[in-house]
Amino acid sequence: MPHRPVVAWCLAAFTLGVAPTSGAAERAIDQQAVVSATLDQAWDAWTTREGLISFFAPDAKVEPRVGGAFQIYFDPLAAPGSKGADDMRFLALQPKKMLSFDWNAPPSLPEARAQRTFVIVRFEPVSPRQTRVSIHHTGWGDGSEWDKAYAYFDKAWAGVLANLQKRFDHGAQDWSEWLARLKAMHEADAAKVAAPK
Repeated sequence: MPHRPVVAWCLAAFTLGVAPTSGAAERAIDQQAVVSATLDQAWDAWTTREGLISFFAPDAKVEPRVGGAFQIYFDPLAAPGSKGADDMRFLALQPKKMLSFDWNAPPSLPEARAQRTFVIVRFEPVSPRQTRVSIHHTGWGDGSEWDKAYAYFDKAWAGVLANLQKRFDHGAQDWSEWLARLKAMHEADAAKVAAPK
């Protein structure tokens, strides 16, 4: 027969509508930043191509509707499927409050990249000229490759939020140096392929 405290806990949980849990809480990345932007400006930064290229990546395809494209091209010179977040979609939009999208891992982590995680971005006015932007990234799998993806995005989202703050404090990101390095890298790769063996 079970011990009385266990039975009492189960009865209390049942009465309160709480199911007993056997595992740990879902792993998630939670980060936030206050940006010097109105709520409208912060929302537009995440829901327009112009907004996204001002802080996130050098190119993007954005269709702000459920099921619409949320494609972020970190390497717009790469072949389709290797540009970055090539096939991502908006999952939900609550204007000027919340948006969510699916997300993938970098190409260097193919097992994790073949799956999707989920990102929720929330917007909260702090003052007429300041907005808190919060990121919640979840849906992680298990194993060493997923651990690497988690560590990668824990740093990457901090960088994205820092770039967002910088965008509103000092102006839009200039991607010309980044694109020049990418072009040189692609040209070097093409020369290696073309070189006789």
